[in-house]
Amino acid sequence: MARTAKDYSIVTLKGIAMGAADVIPGVSGGTIAFISGIYGELLNSIKSINLVTLKLLLTGKFAEFWKAVNGTFLLSLVTGIAISIISLAKGLKYLLDNYPILVWSFFFGLVVASTIYVARTITKWNWGTVASGIAGIIIAYIITVITPAEANTTYWFIFLSGAIAICAMILPGISGSFILVLLGMYKFILEAVGNLELAVIFTFIGGAAIGIISFSNVLSWLLKKYHNLTIALLSGFMIGSLNKVWPWKEVVKTFTDRHGEIKPLIEENILPGTYEQITANQSFIFEAIALATFGFVLIFVIENIANRLKK
Repeated sequence: MARTAKDYSIVTLKGIAMGAADVIPGVSGGTIAFISGIYGELLNSIKSINLVTLKLLLTGKFAEFWKAVNGTFLLSLVTGIAISIISLAKGLKYLLDNYPILVWSFFFGLVVASTIYVARTITKWNWGTVASGIAGIIIAYIITVITPAEANTTYWFIFLSGAIAICAMILPGISGSFILVLLGMYKFILEAVGNLELAVIFTFIGGAAIGIISFSNVLSWLLKKYHNLTIALLSGFMIGSLNKVWPWKEVVKTFTDRHGEIKPLIEENILPGTYEQITANQSFIFEAIALATFGFVLIFVIENIANRLKK
Protein backbone atom coordinates (compact mmCIF):
# COMPACT_ATOMS: atom_id res chain seq x y z
CA MET A 1 0.00 0.00 0.00
CA ALA A 2 1.37 3.40 -1.04
CA ARG A 3 2.01 5.85 1.77
CA THR A 4 0.84 9.45 1.77
CA ALA A 5 2.74 12.47 3.07
CA LYS A 6 0.74 12.14 6.29
CA ASP A 7 1.83 8.51 6.64
CA TYR A 8 5.48 9.47 6.29
CA SER A 9 5.08 12.27 8.84
CA ILE A 10 3.84 9.63 11.28
CA VAL A 11 6.92 7.53 10.47
CA THR A 12 9.04 10.60 11.31
CA LEU A 13 7.23 10.93 14.66
CA LYS A 14 8.02 7.29 15.36
CA GLY A 15 11.63 8.07 14.51
CA ILE A 16 11.59 10.91 17.02
CA ALA A 17 10.36 8.47 19.67
CA MET A 18 13.09 5.99 18.68
CA GLY A 19 15.73 8.71 18.87
CA ALA A 20 14.58 9.71 22.33
CA ALA A 21 14.88 6.09 23.45
CA ASP A 22 18.28 5.65 21.80
CA VAL A 23 19.89 8.37 23.93
CA ILE A 24 18.67 6.69 27.12
CA PRO A 25 20.93 4.01 28.64
CA GLY A 26 18.65 1.05 29.37
CA VAL A 27 15.92 1.88 26.86
CA SER A 28 16.06 0.71 23.25
CA GLY A 29 14.94 2.44 20.08
CA GLY A 30 14.27 -1.07 18.80
CA THR A 31 11.65 -1.47 21.51
CA ILE A 32 9.85 1.66 20.29
CA ALA A 33 10.02 0.38 16.70
CA PHE A 34 8.59 -2.94 17.89
CA ILE A 35 5.75 -1.29 19.79
CA SER A 36 4.91 1.17 17.01
CA GLY A 37 4.58 -1.60 14.43
CA ILE A 38 7.49 -0.72 12.11
CA TYR A 39 10.12 -3.14 13.38
CA GLY A 40 9.74 -5.74 10.62
CA GLU A 41 9.73 -3.10 7.88
CA LEU A 42 12.77 -1.42 9.43
CA LEU A 43 14.77 -4.65 9.46
CA ASN A 44 13.76 -5.57 5.90
CA SER A 45 14.58 -2.09 4.62
CA ILE A 46 18.03 -2.10 6.19
CA LYS A 47 18.63 -5.66 4.98
CA SER A 48 17.82 -4.57 1.41
CA ILE A 49 20.95 -2.40 1.36
CA ASN A 50 23.28 -4.97 -0.17
CA LEU A 51 25.60 -5.50 -3.14
CA VAL A 52 22.67 -5.76 -5.56
CA THR A 53 21.06 -2.47 -4.54
CA LEU A 54 24.42 -0.72 -4.19
CA LYS A 55 25.14 -1.70 -7.79
CA LEU A 56 21.95 0.12 -8.80
CA LEU A 57 23.20 3.21 -6.98
CA LEU A 58 26.70 3.08 -8.46
CA THR A 59 25.36 2.65 -12.00
CA GLY A 60 23.17 5.74 -11.71
CA LYS A 61 19.83 3.93 -11.33
CA PHE A 62 18.82 6.14 -8.42
CA ALA A 63 15.05 5.66 -8.68
CA GLU A 64 15.38 1.86 -8.72
CA PHE A 65 17.79 1.98 -5.77
CA TRP A 66 15.49 4.26 -3.75
CA LYS A 67 12.51 1.98 -4.33
CA ALA A 68 14.47 -1.19 -3.61
CA VAL A 69 15.69 0.03 -0.21
CA ASN A 70 12.36 1.65 0.77
CA GLY A 71 14.23 4.95 0.77
CA THR A 72 11.44 7.35 1.69
CA PHE A 73 10.56 5.24 4.74
CA LEU A 74 14.19 5.10 5.89
CA LEU A 75 14.75 8.82 5.25
CA SER A 76 11.59 9.76 7.21
CA LEU A 77 12.61 7.51 10.10
CA VAL A 78 16.25 8.61 10.20
CA THR A 79 15.19 12.26 10.04
CA GLY A 80 13.02 11.78 13.12
CA ILE A 81 15.81 9.94 14.96
CA ALA A 82 18.33 12.68 14.13
CA ILE A 83 15.97 15.48 15.20
CA SER A 84 15.36 13.75 18.51
CA ILE A 85 18.99 12.91 19.31
CA ILE A 86 20.32 16.38 18.44
CA SER A 87 17.57 18.20 20.35
CA LEU A 88 17.61 15.94 23.42
CA ALA A 89 21.34 15.34 23.90
CA LYS A 90 22.11 18.40 26.03
CA GLY A 91 18.79 18.34 27.88
CA LEU A 92 19.09 14.69 28.81
CA LYS A 93 22.66 15.14 30.00
CA TYR A 94 21.49 18.02 32.24
CA LEU A 95 18.65 15.93 33.69
CA LEU A 96 20.88 12.92 34.33
CA ASP A 97 23.45 15.14 36.06
CA ASN A 98 20.91 16.99 38.24
CA TYR A 99 17.88 14.69 38.70
CA PRO A 100 19.22 11.14 38.31
CA ILE A 101 16.69 9.42 40.60
CA LEU A 102 13.67 10.91 38.85
CA VAL A 103 15.04 10.27 35.36
CA TRP A 104 16.02 6.67 36.07
CA SER A 105 12.65 6.03 37.74
CA PHE A 106 10.89 7.04 34.56
CA PHE A 107 13.23 4.80 32.54
CA PHE A 108 12.60 1.92 34.95
CA GLY A 109 8.87 2.09 34.30
CA LEU A 110 9.50 2.20 30.54
CA VAL A 111 11.69 -0.91 30.60
CA VAL A 112 9.28 -2.96 32.77
CA ALA A 113 6.33 -2.18 30.47
CA SER A 114 8.42 -2.79 27.35
CA THR A 115 9.41 -6.21 28.69
CA ILE A 116 5.77 -7.17 29.12
CA TYR A 117 4.92 -5.91 25.65
CA VAL A 118 7.75 -7.77 23.92
CA ALA A 119 7.16 -11.01 25.87
CA ARG A 120 3.50 -10.97 24.84
CA THR A 121 4.53 -11.53 21.22
CA ILE A 122 5.84 -15.02 22.06
CA THR A 123 3.30 -17.39 20.49
CA LYS A 124 4.30 -20.56 22.33
CA TRP A 125 6.01 -21.07 25.67
CA ASN A 126 8.01 -24.26 26.29
CA TRP A 127 11.22 -25.30 28.03
CA GLY A 128 13.24 -23.81 25.17
CA THR A 129 11.71 -20.33 25.41
CA VAL A 130 11.96 -20.38 29.22
CA ALA A 131 15.63 -21.38 29.03
CA SER A 132 16.26 -18.69 26.41
CA GLY A 133 14.60 -16.07 28.63
CA ILE A 134 16.64 -17.12 31.68
CA ALA A 135 19.83 -17.02 29.58
CA GLY A 136 18.94 -13.48 28.50
CA ILE A 137 18.43 -12.40 32.11
CA ILE A 138 21.78 -13.85 33.19
CA ILE A 139 23.72 -12.41 30.24
CA ALA A 140 22.21 -8.93 30.64
CA TYR A 141 22.80 -8.91 34.39
CA ILE A 142 26.44 -9.89 33.94
CA ILE A 143 26.84 -7.10 31.37
CA THR A 144 25.33 -4.54 33.76
CA VAL A 145 27.81 -5.35 36.53
CA ILE A 146 30.85 -5.15 34.26
CA THR A 147 32.98 -2.19 35.22
CA PRO A 148 32.62 0.49 32.52
CA ALA A 149 35.76 1.48 30.67
CA GLU A 150 37.07 5.01 30.38
CA ALA A 151 36.57 6.77 27.06
CA ASN A 152 38.98 5.95 24.23
CA THR A 153 38.65 8.95 21.92
CA THR A 154 40.73 7.65 19.03
CA TYR A 155 38.82 7.60 15.73
CA TRP A 156 39.14 3.86 15.16
CA PHE A 157 37.51 3.22 18.54
CA ILE A 158 34.77 5.78 17.86
CA PHE A 159 34.06 3.91 14.59
CA LEU A 160 34.03 0.54 16.41
CA SER A 161 31.74 1.94 19.14
CA GLY A 162 29.25 3.04 16.49
CA ALA A 163 29.27 -0.41 14.87
CA ILE A 164 28.69 -2.20 18.19
CA ALA A 165 26.17 0.25 19.65
CA ILE A 166 23.93 0.34 16.57
CA CYS A 167 23.49 -3.44 16.74
CA ALA A 168 22.08 -3.01 20.23
CA MET A 169 19.96 -0.02 19.25
CA ILE A 170 17.85 -2.06 16.81
CA LEU A 171 17.30 -4.88 19.30
CA PRO A 172 14.11 -4.65 21.37
CA GLY A 173 15.36 -4.56 24.94
CA ILE A 174 19.03 -3.85 24.35
CA SER A 175 20.14 -0.27 24.68
CA GLY A 176 22.87 0.98 22.37
CA SER A 177 23.42 3.84 24.79
CA PHE A 178 24.04 1.34 27.56
CA ILE A 179 26.64 -0.43 25.41
CA LEU A 180 28.30 2.98 25.02
CA VAL A 181 28.25 3.31 28.82
CA LEU A 182 30.11 0.00 29.12
CA LEU A 183 32.60 1.12 26.46
CA GLY A 184 33.11 4.37 28.36
CA MET A 185 31.91 6.35 25.34
CA TYR A 186 28.39 7.47 26.36
CA LYS A 187 29.15 10.92 27.79
CA PHE A 188 31.81 11.53 25.13
CA ILE A 189 29.40 10.82 22.24
CA LEU A 190 26.57 12.73 23.96
CA GLU A 191 28.84 15.78 24.33
CA ALA A 192 30.04 15.46 20.73
CA VAL A 193 26.43 15.49 19.48
CA GLY A 194 25.50 18.37 21.75
CA ASN A 195 28.52 20.40 20.59
CA LEU A 196 28.13 19.32 16.92
CA GLU A 197 31.67 17.91 16.71
CA LEU A 198 31.27 16.76 13.10
CA ALA A 199 34.43 14.66 12.84
CA VAL A 200 33.38 12.54 15.82
CA ILE A 201 29.74 12.38 14.73
CA PHE A 202 30.48 11.26 11.15
CA THR A 203 33.05 8.69 12.31
CA PHE A 204 30.47 7.25 14.70
CA ILE A 205 27.78 7.27 11.99
CA GLY A 206 30.15 5.48 9.59
CA GLY A 207 30.67 2.67 12.09
CA ALA A 208 26.95 2.54 12.78
CA ALA A 209 26.14 2.22 9.07
CA ILE A 210 28.48 -0.75 8.62
CA GLY A 211 27.27 -2.39 11.82
CA ILE A 212 23.55 -2.07 11.16
CA ILE A 213 23.71 -3.35 7.57
CA SER A 214 25.70 -6.40 8.68
CA PHE A 215 23.70 -7.19 11.80
CA SER A 216 20.21 -6.66 10.35
CA ASN A 217 20.60 -9.74 8.15
CA VAL A 218 21.51 -11.92 11.14
CA LEU A 219 18.68 -10.59 13.30
CA SER A 220 16.12 -10.90 10.51
CA TRP A 221 17.13 -14.54 10.00
CA LEU A 222 16.88 -15.30 13.73
CA LEU A 223 13.43 -13.74 14.03
CA LYS A 224 12.23 -15.65 10.96
CA LYS A 225 13.65 -19.06 11.92
CA TYR A 226 13.58 -18.91 15.72
CA HIS A 227 11.04 -16.20 16.53
CA ASN A 228 9.94 -17.37 19.99
CA LEU A 229 13.45 -18.22 21.20
CA THR A 230 14.81 -14.88 19.96
CA ILE A 231 12.00 -12.85 21.53
CA ALA A 232 12.35 -14.78 24.81
CA LEU A 233 16.09 -14.00 24.83
CA LEU A 234 15.37 -10.31 24.18
CA SER A 235 12.75 -10.25 26.95
CA GLY A 236 15.33 -11.76 29.29
CA PHE A 237 17.81 -9.09 28.28
CA MET A 238 15.28 -6.44 29.26
CA ILE A 239 14.63 -8.01 32.66
CA GLY A 240 18.35 -8.35 33.33
CA SER A 241 18.96 -4.73 32.35
CA LEU A 242 16.68 -3.50 35.16
CA ASN A 243 19.68 -3.83 37.46
CA LYS A 244 21.31 -0.98 35.57
CA VAL A 245 18.16 1.16 35.44
CA TRP A 246 17.46 0.99 39.21
CA PRO A 247 17.10 4.65 40.29
CA TRP A 248 18.87 4.66 43.66
CA LYS A 249 22.62 4.29 43.35
CA GLU A 250 25.72 5.18 45.30
CA VAL A 251 29.01 6.07 43.60
CA VAL A 252 31.83 3.85 44.88
CA LYS A 253 34.50 4.78 42.33
CA THR A 254 35.10 7.85 40.20
CA PHE A 255 37.38 8.88 37.33
CA THR A 256 38.60 12.17 35.88
CA ASP A 257 37.44 12.84 32.32
CA ARG A 258 39.33 14.64 29.53
CA HIS A 259 38.04 18.02 30.80
CA GLY A 260 39.38 17.39 34.31
CA GLU A 261 35.91 16.79 35.78
CA ILE A 262 35.35 13.99 38.30
CA LYS A 263 32.70 11.56 37.04
CA PRO A 264 31.20 8.34 38.47
CA LEU A 265 32.77 5.12 37.17
CA ILE A 266 31.27 2.39 39.38
CA GLU A 267 27.87 2.65 41.08
CA GLU A 268 26.09 0.23 43.40
CA ASN A 269 22.31 -0.13 43.79
CA ILE A 270 20.98 0.88 47.19
CA LEU A 271 17.54 1.09 48.81
CA PRO A 272 15.55 4.35 48.90
CA GLY A 273 16.30 6.32 52.03
CA THR A 274 19.99 5.40 52.07
CA TYR A 275 20.95 7.66 49.17
CA GLU A 276 23.92 9.62 50.49
CA GLN A 277 25.38 11.45 47.53
CA ILE A 278 26.22 15.06 48.39
CA THR A 279 24.54 16.43 45.27
CA ALA A 280 21.20 14.74 45.93
CA ASN A 281 20.39 13.91 49.53
CA GLN A 282 16.69 13.16 48.97
CA SER A 283 15.22 9.80 48.00
CA PHE A 284 12.27 11.26 46.05
CA ILE A 285 10.34 8.03 46.77
CA PHE A 286 6.85 9.28 45.93
CA GLU A 287 8.01 11.27 42.90
CA ALA A 288 10.00 8.26 41.69
CA ILE A 289 7.00 5.94 42.01
CA ALA A 290 4.83 8.45 40.14
CA LEU A 291 7.34 8.77 37.28
CA ALA A 292 7.90 5.01 37.08
CA THR A 293 4.13 4.54 36.87
CA PHE A 294 3.91 7.20 34.18
CA GLY A 295 6.67 5.50 32.18
CA PHE A 296 4.93 2.13 32.54
CA VAL A 297 1.57 3.48 31.39
CA LEU A 298 3.14 5.47 28.56
CA ILE A 299 4.31 2.30 26.78
CA PHE A 300 0.78 0.91 26.64
CA VAL A 301 -0.61 4.28 25.56
CA ILE A 302 1.91 4.25 22.69
CA GLU A 303 0.89 0.66 21.89
CA ASN A 304 -2.78 1.65 21.79
CA ILE A 305 -2.09 4.62 19.52
CA ALA A 306 0.08 2.45 17.25
CA ASN A 307 -2.68 -0.16 16.97
CA ARG A 308 -5.17 2.51 15.96
CA LEU A 309 -2.78 3.92 13.36
CA LYS A 310 -2.37 0.44 11.85
CA LYS A 311 -6.13 0.28 11.30
